[in-house]
Amino acid sequence: MSDRRRRTTGILAMGCAVAVVLATGSGAAYAANNVPPEQPRINDLLTGTGACATGEAETYVSGPPVLSAVLHDSEADNQPSEANRVQAEFEAWWTDPSGTEQRLAYTPAATGTSGIQQVWRMPDEVPANTVVSWHVRADDGSATSAWSSENGGAACRFVYDDTPPEPAVITSPDYSEEGWQDGVGVYGTFVLDSPSPDVVSYRYRFTGENPQYVSPAETGGPATVRRLPTKSGPTTLSVYAVDRAGHSSRETAYTVAVQAGRAPTARWTLADAAGSGSAAAASGADARAGAGVTFGGPAPTLTSLTSTAHLDGGGHGFLTPDVPVVEDGGTFAVSGWARPGRTDRTMTIVSQDAGARAAFALGLNGGDSAPTWSFTVGGAHVTGGAPETGEWAHLLGIYDAETGLAHLYVNGTEPGTPVTATPAEEAGSFQIGRAKGPVGYRNRWNGDLGEIQVHDRVVVPEEATALAHRTPQPRGYWALETAADGTSPEQNGGAPLRLSPTGAELYTTPADDPCGWDPDCVPVEPALIGHGHLHLDGETGWAATDVPVVDTGDSFTVSTVVRLADAVPAHPMTVLSLAGEGADALQLRYDPAPQAWQLVVPGSGAAGESTVIASHRAMPDSPTRLAVVYDDQADTITLYVDGTAAGAPAHSADGLHGEGPLQVGRSRASESYGDYLHGDIDEVEVYAGALPGSLIALLGRGTGPIA
Repeated sequence: MSDRRRRTTGILAMGCAVAVVLATGSGAAYAANNVPPEQPRINDLLTGTGACATGEAETYVSGPPVLSAVLHDSEADNQPSEANRVQAEFEAWWTDPSGTEQRLAYTPAATGTSGIQQVWRMPDEVPANTVVSWHVRADDGSATSAWSSENGGAACRFVYDDTPPEPAVITSPDYSEEGWQDGVGVYGTFVLDSPSPDVVSYRYRFTGENPQYVSPAETGGPATVRRLPTKSGPTTLSVYAVDRAGHSSRETAYTVAVQAGRAPTARWTLADAAGSGSAAAASGADARAGAGVTFGGPAPTLTSLTSTAHLDGGGHGFLTPDVPVVEDGGTFAVSGWARPGRTDRTMTIVSQDAGARAAFALGLNGGDSAPTWSFTVGGAHVTGGAPETGEWAHLLGIYDAETGLAHLYVNGTEPGTPVTATPAEEAGSFQIGRAKGPVGYRNRWNGDLGEIQVHDRVVVPEEATALAHRTPQPRGYWALETAADGTSPEQNGGAPLRLSPTGAELYTTPADDPCGWDPDCVPVEPALIGHGHLHLDGETGWAATDVPVVDTGDSFTVSTVVRLADAVPAHPMTVLSLAGEGADALQLRYDPAPQAWQLVVPGSGAAGESTVIASHRAMPDSPTRLAVVYDDQADTITLYVDGTAAGAPAHSADGLHGEGPLQVGRSRASESYGDYLHGDIDEVEVYAGALPGSLIALLGRGTGPIA
């Protein structure tokens, strides 16, 4: 009798004995009523982590796999739940090179609960590169199910592949490994191809990026990767071929040197001399100017522009080179600085003719609803941002023919969602300040324009930010190291800080240690930063410039280092303020009630009312570096404490309006000053422009202006 037969007989005998006992005690003779387990379902079988492959298909594995099956006792079986246990019986077979069938069988040592997965970790003797079939059945101790391959089922099949694929060969018609290649914003193709016929995917990664996968159209075929370089310099494409068993090849590396993005195909600064009849092109063709164009207008501050052109919004307010500058259907980008004279109507910065309409138009949408910036390509529109009359903004529209998407950037950021667009197939003359319509030109620009550029490639996000960048400039740096005749000088010869006649004094750390070797002597306290700082008494002490140092209607940054003398002062105390019309345009203060540093701006209600727009818990007796950044382009204002933003930027759509001097240690309400500071001030800095968050941590270090 076989081992299998002996085991089965033993189980049956034990079952009968139990049945007799149960029949005597309770009358439930369940062994006599046993129903065989269910036939294993193909969907419940796995070869490794892959599904059961049947018919002519095979699952490819990289080593002897773990076979698994979820087995079920019959739902019609009336046995108690603790007896509903089944045991797997696995069989695997294959044909060896001599044509002889080989078989392996496996039964786990223990039974499992019905519905639980049971496994067979196959031995190393499983042959490689051979089709192996397997099936399974369930045994509940009294009866067995049909094999999973019987009664309409099928045997599972796998192949153990022990050979990794050959490394991929990388080629590119666009980016050679020899010399510098063109370039940022220009798509290129990379072809990945391994000689191995069983490659199903390629894992690839460009320098500094996460790995990605691409699959060939057919197993063993080549795969193509399209790449848009966003940074210049050397970059390496690393590739691994992956076969159907999951093996990876050795790495193949392909290094290219990517050039910076190529220059615009057309560019007009519009900084021509007053009275000019055309705009000289830095690249491309000169643009003739209509009679409604006036050169020599104001330029956006903190940019390289020296002047701009004003367009009067009438029929003669336009410029055109009388030729197309954008190819029809291809990738392009158009950009420029714009300051609208009005926002209540739709106006065009640039466009290009396409028969009786415009192929694209960059400008603003005005009218009954709130105005927005807009980029139109064909019939698709992408909008975002809020134009303001008299305020400069940088606009960039991009059409990416590779993706079919139109993008709009406002002041270096993308405020809207890209839209799918189809450009016109015609290419007429390029226009500045107007757009073609069914009955002539329309949507004429009223306001100022400068630095119009056209690219025949994608302008990548980093470049978009650079085009719109306005470089902050120092407007005042007071180290508060020295004072003479009641004033402390500005480092670069600008307006000094005038100290109040009483209550303000410059503290200087003694050059020599007055204690010497005396152990009972109390050491002098060092200055906050460097050798000196300003001390204010909280009653009459203050410092101020006699003239304004920054335009609060535009972007600016102010900062200082402060240490309070009172842990619990009796009233709010002002650190810095910028004078506005009748009251302060901005206050930076300490409020003892919430024990917080606060950023305060005028409210919209009664005179003297103010609004706290940012707050941060304070440690008043510790030196603290405070900074305020107002970004007029983004209409936001941010409080920084010790180099970290105190919450999200606050929205400030109406801006900050003030033309008064800088005040240190006091604030103004109506016609009187108050909220005097009792404490120490050092390193007062003022910048025109919004310093980026990455530079705020450098303020108040005593190293001089950072921009």
